[in-house]
Order: sequence, then C-alpha cells, then structure tokens
Amino acid sequence: MIAANNVTLRLGKKALFEDVNIKFTEGNCYGIIGANGAGKSTFLKILSGELETTKGDVTITPGQRLSFLKQDHFQYDSFTVLDTVIMGNAHLYEVMKEKEAIYAKEDFTDEDGIRASELEGEFAEMNGWEAEADAESLLNGLGIPTELHYETMANLKGSEKVKVLLAQALFGNPDILLLDEPTNHLDMDAINWLEEFLINFDNTVIVVSHDRYFLNKVCTQTADVDYGKIQLYAGNYDFWYESSQLLIRQMKEANRKKEEKIKELQEFISRFSANASKSKQATSRKRALEKIQLDEIKPSSRKYPYIDFRPNREIGNDVLAVENLTKTIDGELVLDHLTFTLNREDKVAFVGGNERAKTVLFQILTGEMEPDEGTYKWGVTTTQAYFPQDSTREFDSDLTIADWLTQYSEIKDATYVRGFLGRMLFAGEDGVKKVRILSGGEKVRCLLSKMMISGANVLILDEPTNHLDMESITALNNGLKKFPGVLLFACRDHQLVETTANRIMEIMPGGQLIDKITTYDEYLASDEMARKRAVYSMVETDN
Repeated sequence: MIAANNVTLRLGKKALFEDVNIKFTEGNCYGIIGANGAGKSTFLKILSGELETTKGDVTITPGQRLSFLKQDHFQYDSFTVLDTVIMGNAHLYEVMKEKEAIYAKEDFTDEDGIRASELEGEFAEMNGWEAEADAESLLNGLGIPTELHYETMANLKGSEKVKVLLAQALFGNPDILLLDEPTNHLDMDAINWLEEFLINFDNTVIVVSHDRYFLNKVCTQTADVDYGKIQLYAGNYDFWYESSQLLIRQMKEANRKKEEKIKELQEFISRFSANASKSKQATSRKRALEKIQLDEIKPSSRKYPYIDFRPNREIGNDVLAVENLTKTIDGELVLDHLTFTLNREDKVAFVGGNERAKTVLFQILTGEMEPDEGTYKWGVTTTQAYFPQDSTREFDSDLTIADWLTQYSEIKDATYVRGFLGRMLFAGEDGVKKVRILSGGEKVRCLLSKMMISGANVLILDEPTNHLDMESITALNNGLKKFPGVLLFACRDHQLVETTANRIMEIMPGGQLIDKITTYDEYLASDEMARKRAVYSMVETDN
C-alpha cells in the first residue's frame, strides 16, 4: 500500500496540489488522468520520492519495494541489456555483482568465503538464480530479440531502449509499480503484451497514460487530477467518464430544484412579510431560504480542441496506385516490392512492429524519399497533407505561430489563420510565440492546424498522437472519423485505429505486405496467432 497524506506542492505562488489524501491498495491498477499541466507526472514523482512535497508526506507499507519507469534513455548506455533489466531490483543487482567480484578474486580468503556464503543465501531468497531467465522473458515479451540481450544499451535504437527500461520497471515483481506513459513508442504487439502483464499483475499499479483503450483494459480504479485535487473513481476510464458526467448532471438537477425552491420561498416572503397573520410563516421561510446552498459546479480544466478536416475538392475514383515499391536502407530491406491500390473510401491503418517501414513508405509517397525500385502514382483529383513523425525540420524557424501557419494558407488574412489556431487552443498572445520553442504537444497542434488549413482530401499521418493529451486525442479521433477523404496513418492509439480504419496493412520485418479489408480488432482476432507464429519462426531461423 502507498498513500499520500495531506500532500501539498507549491511551485512559486501556485499550488499544483493542495491537501491531497489518497490511498492506493494492493491488487488494483489505478489510472491517473487529467489535462496537460494538471500534474499527473509530477504526482508520480512525489509518490516515487524523486520530488519533495511542500507539505504532507507519502507512506509505503514497510518492507515493500517500489519500482518507477525511468525516462532517461542514456543512463544505462554502458551496461548490457540484461544487467539493465536486473537493475530494476537494485538490491538483487548489488548482491549479484558483489558475489561475482568475490569469486573473481585470485587471493580468495576465509572472510571472502563467509561473505560469499551470506550473499548466496540472500541471492537465493530473492530468486536470484531465476533473474536472468525472468529478465529474458520480459524482454522477449516486449519484442527485444535474444541476440540483443548481451548488447550494451548504447547500441540499441531509441524504441528498443524504451522497451528495456519498461522491462526494468516490471522486473522482480515489485510491490508498487509506477508507470509514466508506458505505451509511448511501443508497437501494438508490445502494448498488447503489457496489457496482459498488468491484468495478471497482483500488486499495486499506478499508471499515467493518454491511451484510452489501454486504460480501459488494465485499470480497476481511476484517479482524476483536476484543480489541485485528486478524485478517485471505481472502474476504468470509460466508467470514470460516465460517472463524472452523471455527477455533473445530478448536481445541475439538484441546483435546478434548489433554485425552484428558492423562487417559491422568495415569492411567499414577498407576498406575506407585511401580513401580520402570516408573519411567522414568512419568518420561517426566511430561515429556510438562508439554509439553501447551491452546489458549486466548477467547469473542468480540460480543454478540447476542435479538429475538422474539410477537403476543398471531392476525391475521384483514382486515388493511389503503388507497384513493386522497394527500398533498402543501411543494408536492410525495408520495403520489398510493395503493390497495392487505394480506393476513395479507404481509411488505411498501418500496424505492427515494423515502424521504420511505415515511415519510409510515407516519406516515399510524399516525395521526401526516392524508392530503389517501383513506382507510385497519385490520382489527379488528390491533394495530400502529411504529418511526419519527426517534425524537427518543420519548426527549425524563428517565425511566430501565426506567421508559420500563414505560409501554408492560400488565404493570407490574419483573422482567417488565427481562426484555425483558435480551434487548436492557441489563443491571444499564443500566436506570437516562436515555433522553435514550442512544446511537443504544441507542435503537434500546429501540424494539425496546417493539415486543416490545407483542404487536402488525402491525409497521411505518422504517429500523430505522440505528445497529445487525452482531450486532443479524442478530438483528433472524432475529426478523423468524420473526414470524408482518404486516410493513410500509423498510430499506437488502439481506440483511434479501431474506430477510424476500415483497411489494415502490416509491413512484415522482411518488407512484405499483409493487406486486409477489415477493422483492427477483427484483424487481430483473425491473424494474431498466425502473425505470432511467423515472427517466432523467423527468430528461430535466425538463431
């Protein structure tokens, strides 16, 4: 069990949290939700002990071990992957290394023998002999192949490091597990594995995530961070949403009835306060009126952008023809003779773990990269807007937000451009901020504004939900669902993929394409085991 007791955190004059009291108990998975800036990640740091409170404290059941997902991807660059995972249980790792150091001595003394014996007993009590096997099981489940387990972390790609650090947090059955955005940069298969792991995890889990499907799948309780308070709800994200909306409706209805009663009492007092025979009744009603208090209904601090992609031109029947598209990068065959045709009704989600292939395909189709072989041809009625996963070049500029967006607009009127920025929650002085200094979420909202103002009838989006809060993801989901044009997108948000796509494409590790006219859930149900067997077969062949 872990609890926050009267926790207050002040940043300057602002109180981020004020007298928070909340208890997290064993056997539950708690989803921490709230608007960007509400303090979700900060609260996890308070629980982990990384951040001191202004007032109050955090208590943990004595003897329990807490594990916190690390965000520093370079901290362990000098260590092997396996060692990095085992470091998740710091004491076990210390015992293991001290034991190895003693046995490596050339002048092994009696004192060394006694100490080694003590360490062996402690090592066995912590299931140390299973440590490597347990670490390998976690790594394999998250998609880190066996041949990388003895590599140093410095040799891994960024997405692979994320998985290793997640395995580190999960290692050794911690009593309390704190996870801050654990699904970021994970492919769908790794997310599915993590969901099953957490569903079967018996201890306390506290997780911050913007993935609605993930929260619905794993959480038994939801903690809503709003206005410096944390309100606990039983159930998952959808249950929280329904409960919170119901609570607001009930409070409004209660206030309506109180207002009717207030009006009734005021009318009686007004009519009979001067009447001697009714004066006692009027006085009684005055007292009753004074006791009626309307409930304060604070609007949520959450803000939803308005995302609406409106094509300037209706799309024709000829959309896109791709034939034998092939690309090799650094000796790796990324695309292997890809051939497909898009129709005017297609909403295509590119799924699976081969992230590089998706990005390369999008870059080729948008003219940013040339294929080695093959061709592609867009229909004459099509216009494309592209959301790149890496937008560094887009914002390498000293332009203000308003000037940056104006350069992509056919209509140069400032009011017209600011209208699009306003939809994306850039208000007032925000328009004069330099794009170079924007946060990750602000850059995403700028790119979505650019796509809206383009009037394109084909949208290509490469992981657009990265850096977005849940409200913006919901708005994007709604915008894509009602978009009348063609979509090609890669996205880790399960709910967005399931509710938007009507066609699924997966580029396999060898560059080959699986293409199905189906929803995402149907695709997983029909092909999951076959795909798993194929991946397992490739791993076995490589070994």
